[in-house]
Amino acid sequence: MKVFVTGGSGFVGGHLIERLVAAGHTVTAMARSASSAAAVTAYGATAVRCGLDDLAAAHLEGCEAVVHAAAYVEDWGPKEAYWEANVVGTERALAAARAAGASRFVSIGTEAAFFTGEALVGLDESAPLPLRQRFAYSETKAEAEKRVLAAEGEGFVTVSLRPRLVWGPRDATVLPTLVEMARRGAFVWLDGGAQKTSTCHVFNLCEAVRLSLRPEAPGGAYFVADAGETTVRAFLSALAESQGVSLGGLSLPGSVMRPVSAGLERFWRLASIEKAPPMTAFAIAMLSRSITVKTDKIASALGYRPVITRDEGLAALRV
Repeated sequence: MKVFVTGGSGFVGGHLIERLVAAGHTVTAMARSASSAAAVTAYGATAVRCGLDDLAAAHLEGCEAVVHAAAYVEDWGPKEAYWEANVVGTERALAAARAAGASRFVSIGTEAAFFTGEALVGLDESAPLPLRQRFAYSETKAEAEKRVLAAEGEGFVTVSLRPRLVWGPRDATVLPTLVEMARRGAFVWLDGGAQKTSTCHVFNLCEAVRLSLRPEAPGGAYFVADAGETTVRAFLSALAESQGVSLGGLSLPGSVMRPVSAGLERFWRLASIEKAPPMTAFAIAMLSRSITVKTDKIASALGYRPVITRDEGLAALRV
């Protein structure tokens, strides 16, 4: 199958290209710049020079499926940036896919579409998306998913995968941030890191995408995760230790830090400070709440089974 990938130069997108090529697919990938083109080419795709702002059917010529991994994932920024990339960009990708005659569209969503600041325990696909949202990332990813699922029609199957806390080799956000904070002695647990969490190794997410591309795979939304649950402290400690650093034991109460971070954001916006604040309400809320998801539906409908365990993934990261 010929597959077009957006966001192919990123952490998830790069692994997707590699795994899809290894599975026998021919992959072309969106490349907004010369550096992006070099990256997707190195992963095994043919680079197509375009971006979400000008993506058109011509860029997807001959493609039977689209895997949409591009998104604005920062936890700080103007709402317009989130909306343009996550909602408008998804609509453009859907329109280009249909116009090009693609028969399948797989979007990389997130459990964060359900996150309003409270715990999410045992979340499954029966849960409706929130009517009110607090965070721009959550709101725009929820809106994007609505459009993806609504676009399904005759000859056009759409899938939204919802991984929880994606991690693994080449992660350029979570792990580097942990290491940098640990080395500065700046890391602080919230409520001791006792919150329960699901995780999703990037290889397991790629497996879910591979299964979603099969002609017989049904459309719909699916949570994706590693086998079993863990705690924030156990997982982040193991991630940091894989790089030879310790996160220490300093802890603050989430009940205090949540309003502090929200107040700091309000001040930042009133002062029109462009640089991100030292902490954001979204990040603090995410780290101080339990978030676990169930994968029964994807196991039943797509035959999903994790291809790597959490312990195996951590062992592979050790330096």
